[in-house]
Amino acid sequence: MLENATLLLTGGAGFIGTALTRRLVDRNRVRIFDNLRRNALGKTDLEAHPNVEVVVGDVRDADAVLRATEGCDYVVHMASIAGVDTVLKHPVLTMEVSIEGTLNVLRAAREVGGVKRLIDFSTSEVFGSHAFRVREADVTSLGAVGEARWTYAVSKLATEHLTHNYWKEFDLPTCSVRPFNIYGPGQVGEGAIHAFVTRCLRNEPLKIHNEGDQIRSWCYIDDIVDAVELCLVRDEVIGEALNIGNPRSTITIYQLALLVRRLAASKSEIEFVDWDFPDVELRIPDVKKAEQLLGFKAHIELEDGIARTIDWYRKA
Repeated sequence: MLENATLLLTGGAGFIGTALTRRLVDRNRVRIFDNLRRNALGKTDLEAHPNVEVVVGDVRDADAVLRATEGCDYVVHMASIAGVDTVLKHPVLTMEVSIEGTLNVLRAAREVGGVKRLIDFSTSEVFGSHAFRVREADVTSLGAVGEARWTYAVSKLATEHLTHNYWKEFDLPTCSVRPFNIYGPGQVGEGAIHAFVTRCLRNEPLKIHNEGDQIRSWCYIDDIVDAVELCLVRDEVIGEALNIGNPRSTITIYQLALLVRRLAASKSEIEFVDWDFPDVELRIPDVKKAEQLLGFKAHIELEDGIARTIDWYRKA
């Protein structure tokens, strides 16, 4: 358990950053560096907490990142462009934020000195369109040049190499985490469960790409926060990349829509929409490395997590 530390969370006003802040803030000081484009933090009371400091800025601004990093013991770098639709519209921005932003964070952490751990958020998309029980050391297979869909994955794979090499070459204690489809209360953006839950509560149609036979493993927000907290305090993760997910909660998108609709007691119709862009067809992690190095195992099963999420949005 981390105590009496000062943490910098880039992208900390997002969904995961807000949940991580809530977990850490009573025992630590949390500095959130974010452009507030996706502001989950603003829907909470955390900004008023005496241990929270919000710095509005862009990770592409090296000077701003350096100032934000000063005095911090730990850095969790989550700032990125996320969501398939957004990536398709802004592929250059996606790569700039990932690559320039991560370089700025790594350089700042090295320059200020004293950073005990830097956690870089990567993505499960580095495994490409078909990923069944993928392990961290498996060969990553990405899409063709010219397909905007893969710019996010390519840039995140590059940041993993950067993060690892800052450990190898400069002894900066880093690690990378690869989240697999995180969901839960407070989510903002384009996640399928977030979209299905909010639409079901309004009895609006649930739109599914093609036949909805894409397969995903879903991980509840509390579980990934557990994993990040462990990464902050366990030296075994230094220089490593870790899959974080819940392979037990694996389901097709169509079956997911049916499950959310049933749990929400909704009247939403399901609409099948043609989708001609490349997509991830199969994504299931092997999480044994996280179990071995962290003692981490996801605890929240899919039906329970979705029920909690529905309940939260009903009350929001």
